[in-house]
Amino acid sequence: MAQVLFLGGLGRSGTTLVERLLGELPGVCALGEVVHLWQRDIRDDERCGCGSPFSRCTFWQRVGDLAFNGWANVDVDRVHTLREAVERTRHIPRLAAATTATAEVREYASFYSRVYAAAAEVAGARVVVDSSKHSALAHVLRWADDVDLRVVHVVRDARGVAYSWTKTVDRPETDGSDQMTRYSPGRSAMLWNAHNAAFGLLARRGVPVRRIRYEEFLTDPRAGLIRLADFAGLTLRPEDLDFLRNGHADLRAGHSAAGNPMRFTVGRLPLRRDDAWVRALPRSQRRLVGAVCGPLLRAYGYPINIASEA
Repeated sequence: MAQVLFLGGLGRSGTTLVERLLGELPGVCALGEVVHLWQRDIRDDERCGCGSPFSRCTFWQRVGDLAFNGWANVDVDRVHTLREAVERTRHIPRLAAATTATAEVREYASFYSRVYAAAAEVAGARVVVDSSKHSALAHVLRWADDVDLRVVHVVRDARGVAYSWTKTVDRPETDGSDQMTRYSPGRSAMLWNAHNAAFGLLARRGVPVRRIRYEEFLTDPRAGLIRLADFAGLTLRPEDLDFLRNGHADLRAGHSAAGNPMRFTVGRLPLRRDDAWVRALPRSQRRLVGAVCGPLLRAYGYPINIASEA
């Protein structure tokens, strides 16, 4: 059975950073956002985190051979059809309320479980990390009989997330020909509420869920990683965290299937909070996001009033 640490939350909440640090631990294989594997990698042949096109990455080709006897045997159109049928935000209430899984849910989950098991075997890892983030996918995966699912719910202040979604960011895997999605602050606030609340529903369904706040994690990443390793059932030695330095981490190349540009970072990665939103997000937008997300912000321990608004 594949042991999967699923990193969930709304995009721009720090999941890629958490994934990269987890991927440095012994016994852990970080896979990036597997939810995008089918289109961006198998079909579009975008670059793996190691820098090679997916079709020329030895790691992923070995995974495909083991999981499906080659990626050419994956019916990507079928995966897309199943995703539309079961893995959308609008399906979460039905997924959360279900007491049994439909055949489509189990079939869709099986594509992921085969990738997880193959990746663990190829990497010789005890734990694989999927930073897909999508709450609906996490609800689907709870029905996979051959997956030991543990969810890390990564939360960041909704106003910081909203500001990040307004920025223009190139997708380097497309050599600058494409950009990451942008949302208005109002739109990202609604999504922040929906996705974070969905992970609360998942915990009520018996799935192990550990919530971490991005800001607290970066205050002491060493302690944060120790707690996450314990949650994953891993015991760390002091030297296993030697890649963490004063204010930065030293990273090796990884094999992230998809994710934000940080997945290509090799060498020094600064570990500092990005609080530019406190100054850069217009006051009216801060107040809008704060009003829309107020109940959950309070529940997660975030202040509603920001000093710079005084």
